[in-house]
Amino acid sequence: MRIDKFAAEQTGISRSDAKELIKRRKITVNGAPVTSADMHVDPEKDEIIIGGKSILYRQYMYIMLNKPAGVVCATRDELSETVLELIPPELRRKGLFPAGRLDKDTEGFVFITDDGALAHKMLSPRSHVEKEYEVTLERPAEESYKELFASGMTIDGGEKCMPAQLFFTDDDHVVRLILHEGKFHQVKRMMEAAGNKVTFLRRTRIGGIELDPTLPLGGCREILHKETLKLYAK
Repeated sequence: MRIDKFAAEQTGISRSDAKELIKRRKITVNGAPVTSADMHVDPEKDEIIIGGKSILYRQYMYIMLNKPAGVVCATRDELSETVLELIPPELRRKGLFPAGRLDKDTEGFVFITDDGALAHKMLSPRSHVEKEYEVTLERPAEESYKELFASGMTIDGGEKCMPAQLFFTDDDHVVRLILHEGKFHQVKRMMEAAGNKVTFLRRTRIGGIELDPTLPLGGCREILHKETLKLYAK
């Protein structure tokens, strides 16, 4: 792989920026300054330092973000801040996108990656990847909700939902809800069909990966590739 291509893919800078760093002798391979942008490197064997930082090669990047309300799940938006704008420089790279979406006013776990194949598998209804939500309601939850949601309820427009699991908490205005699909505004529409209204919504888990409780709103951390295997665990 060319060193300018490696630098661009692994750090998110442009190839022209990478060439400028090379001119300024800010990129070294195995301790020696790089003098040509077309130099070929072995990312899995060579020690590559860019701007004073050692860069570990990752074929793909996986990131857990604790999304705050007001931020949109998009790669770019002219009116609102996007989830990608919350990614710190050390985790940025080209091709990142949110795998799945949360509404603008919803908080919680957003999975960000540049691995299209994994994202496609994760989002496919056939994979049955669970998404768990903490749902705060306008009125107290009713006992009938558990059976209603488990039956595969029909929401507005006659759209049929897959069976979902609802769990009560110590607060009768707060429930935990586990879905196996991701329809538009699904949680809110399901609660409206049940005769209630969502006042706060937060996603706390995707598959077997739980939102890190130490992450502040707007914070993120890298998910190791071996951790992604938990996506398909329940």
